[in-house]
This record gives sequence, C-alpha cells and structure tokens, in this order.
Amino acid sequence: MASQRKTVDFLVEQLSGAGAVTAKPMFGEYGVYCDGTMIAIVADDQLFVKPTAGGRAHAAGAEEAPPYPGAKPSLLIDPDRWDDADWMSALAHITADELPPPKAGAPKRAKTR
Repeated sequence: MASQRKTVDFLVEQLSGAGAVTAKPMFGEYGVYCDGTMIAIVADDQLFVKPTAGGRAHAAGAEEAPPYPGAKPSLLIDPDRWDDADWMSALAHITADELPPPKAGAPKRAKTR
C-alpha cells in the first residue's frame, strides 16, 4: 500500500524545524531529506528513520524494522510521537548531523541527436 501524500506533507511539516526538509517520491513511497541528506523513508504511511547512535538515544525504545522487504532495519517512529514537532525536529536534526553528506552525482551528459 502506497503512502498518502497528506501523511507525507504532515511529517515534512513536523520535521521542518530541523532545516530544509523535503520529500521525494521513490518507487511508490517517499524519501525524506533534511538539508539534502536522506534521513527517512515514509512507507505504508509509517515513518522509518535511518538509525544512528544519537537517533537511537533520542528515540529510546523505538522498534527497528525494515521499511520494505530486504531493506536494512530503520527506526520505526510511533505515530503517537508525530504530533510533537519539537521532538520530531530534534530527531531529524540529530539524524542528519550523524549521516554522511550526499555524494556529488556524476555530471549529466548532453543528449546528442
């Protein structure tokens, strides 16, 4: 089941205190980015945050589960926490700070025809 756009928009709003938070569609679900770094996935209307030491400490007791079959486990954030924008933004900020910056993509080649 694909995630609903209204769920994704709500989560982006709740996380926005951490910086420039955006969501991009990916294979029927959404990747969540903070200042250009992918920090989470919204899959089946659930929030899966990339696990970091600081994120685990902040979200103590959060279940770890894969967002889709074959994926590495991520922190599954309880929807009861979603309404706390300060807590959510802190989690996003902590996670983004501990993840490596995105790699620069290869330059696109001009099409010739």
